[in-house]
Amino acid sequence: MRLGAARFVAGETLDECVAVLRRLNEQGLHANTTILGEDVADESEARAVATEYEVVLQRLHDEDLRANVALKLTHLGLDLGEDVAYENARRLVETAAGLGNFVRIDMEYSAVVDRTLEVYRRLREAGLDNVGTVLQSYLYRVEHDLESLLPLAPNLRFVKGAYLESPEVAYPEKRDVDAAYLRLVERSLRGPGYTAIATHDEHLIEHAVAFTEREGIARDHFEFQMLYGVRPKLQLDLVGRGFKVLVATPFGPEWFPYLMRRLAERPANLGFFLKSALRR
Repeated sequence: MRLGAARFVAGETLDECVAVLRRLNEQGLHANTTILGEDVADESEARAVATEYEVVLQRLHDEDLRANVALKLTHLGLDLGEDVAYENARRLVETAAGLGNFVRIDMEYSAVVDRTLEVYRRLREAGLDNVGTVLQSYLYRVEHDLESLLPLAPNLRFVKGAYLESPEVAYPEKRDVDAAYLRLVERSLRGPGYTAIATHDEHLIEHAVAFTEREGIARDHFEFQMLYGVRPKLQLDLVGRGFKVLVATPFGPEWFPYLMRRLAERPANLGFFLKSALRR
C-alpha cells in the first residue's frame, strides 16, 4: 500500500509535495494540493488545520508555483457547526486573496452538501471571488444546485462523485451519471462562470472539447482536472493540444486512511487504481 500511495499521494510532508508540484509545473501542468484529513474533533484542531493551510498558501507563493489549494469543510470543523467551518474557510480565502491565489471547497458526502454550498454562498456574498466549489453529477439534486449557483458566476469543478450513496439520493447506473455529467458541463460552459471538467473519461473529455469548439467557448473559460498519478499521459496530451490541465495532488501523513476510504466508499475504485498504477 505504501508503494501504491506513493503513486497517488505527493508525500507525507509539504517539502515532498512542493517537489512534486514543481515537477508538474515544469511539464506544463497546473496543480492544486490538499492536506489529507477530515472530520476534526474540536474547534482548536480545526483552527490548527487552517493554520497549516496558511503555511501551504505562503509556500506556494514563495516558490512561485502554479498551484492552489483544495480543502474539505469537515477538516475545518463543519461537523462542529457551519459557523466554525465558515470562519476558518474565510480566513483561508482571504489569505489566498492577499497572495493572488485561489481556494477550492471540495464536496463530500450528500449529508453535508447543503451546508457546504451555504458556506460557499456566504463567502461569495462577503465579496470573495477567489473561491470555488464542486458539484457531483451522480446526485439527483445537482442540476437544481447548479441553477441556484449560476447567478454568482461561480467557479465550479464537476465530478461524477466517489462516495457510496443510496439510490434514494444518487443515480445507481453509470450511464445516468455520465449523462447528467454532460448536461451539467454544457450548462456551466454556457453560463457566466468558470468550468473545471474533472474526469479521466476520454469520451467525456472529447465531448466537452467538441462542445466548446462548436459553441465558440474560449479556452480561458474552462480547464480539465485529473488526479495525481492517474492517466499522466492523457494529462500531457491535453496540455500538448493547448488545454489547461490541473492535477489534484494531495499530501500528508494520513495517506493510508485517504486511500482506504476511497476504496471503501466506492469499491470500483480498486480496479481503477490498480490499472492506473500499471499505466504510465
